[in-house]
Amino acid sequence: MPFARLASATTPTCHLGLGLAAVGRPGYINLGRDQDLGADRSVEALRARTHELLDAAYAQGVRYFDAARSYGRSEEFLAGWLEARPDVDDVVVGSKWGYTYTADWTTDAERHEVKDHGLATYERQRAETADLLGTRLDLYQIHSVTPDSPALTDKELHARLAESAAQGLTVGFSTSGPAQADAIRAALAVTVDGEPLFRTVQSTYNALEPSAGPALAEAHDAGLTVIVKEGMANGRLAQPHAPDVLKAVAAETSLGCDAVALALILRQPWAGVVLSGAATAGQLASNLHAAVVDLDDDQVERLSALAEEPRAYWERRGTLPWH
Repeated sequence: MPFARLASATTPTCHLGLGLAAVGRPGYINLGRDQDLGADRSVEALRARTHELLDAAYAQGVRYFDAARSYGRSEEFLAGWLEARPDVDDVVVGSKWGYTYTADWTTDAERHEVKDHGLATYERQRAETADLLGTRLDLYQIHSVTPDSPALTDKELHARLAESAAQGLTVGFSTSGPAQADAIRAALAVTVDGEPLFRTVQSTYNALEPSAGPALAEAHDAGLTVIVKEGMANGRLAQPHAPDVLKAVAAETSLGCDAVALALILRQPWAGVVLSGAATAGQLASNLHAAVVDLDDDQVERLSALAEEPRAYWERRGTLPWH
C-alpha cells in the first residue's frame, strides 16, 4: 500500500496531511473563509494559493495530499504542482469520486455539488481523475458514504473497484452524517471474491463530533488506514469561534486552539493521517504544531465534554453558509 511510505516517515508531521477542499474552489463552508481568501477568487489566484500551501506543507514534512472531483479544480492544481516538481516522489496522493462540482466557479450557486454513487459516475470521474493525476494517484475514495449509499451494495461497482485495486490503486471510502459508524461497519463487510474491498476510511472526527471513534478503531484493527477529516469542525474549533474550554487549554499549552484540536485527534491510536484544511500558510503552520502538543489527562477530560449529539452536530453543519 502507498501508505507504507508514510509509515516509514520520521518527521514530526508525518501523520498530518493537507486537504484541498477549502482552496480548490471559490466557495466553501469553513468559518472565516471570507477573511482567509479575500476578494480575488480567480482560478489563477487559488491555483497560486494551493501551490503555496503544498510547498509549505511539503517543506514541513507533510506527505499526504487529499483532493476530490467535487473540490473545484483541486485535482488540476495538485497535478500542476506535482508536474512542476518531478523530484517529489515520496508523497501519497488521494482523491475522491461520487460528487460532481456544479457551482461553475461561483460562491452563490443554488447547488455546489451533486452526489451520485452509481457505476456510470465512477467510470466518468475515474477517467477525469486519470487525465489529471495519471499514475500519481495512489488512493481513490468513494465520497461521503452513508448507510443507505448504493455503493455499499452495488456488486458491479465493487467488481470495477476491485479491478482498479488489482492494478495497484488503493480503494477507500469517506463518510459523513450522524450515522458514520453504521456506514463504516457496513463498508468493512464489503468483499470481492472473499477479500475486503476497502483499504482506507476517511471520516469526520473532532472534539465536537467523536461518535465515529469506536468504528474507526474497528477499521484500524481490520487493517485499514484511517484518515480523519474536518478535525477543526469547519472552523468551529479555531479562533475566534472555539469554545471557552478549548481556548483555556490552548492558553495552557501556549499554542493555538487549532493545534490543540488536532492534537486531540492525533492521540487516538487508530488515527493514521489527520488532515489540515488550512487556507493560508499561517493556518497551516499553526495546524502543524499539533504534532508537538502534549495534552495531559485533565485537559483531555475537559475537552471530551465538548462532544455534541451527532444529529445536532450535523444539523448545525448543514446550516453553515458557502462563503
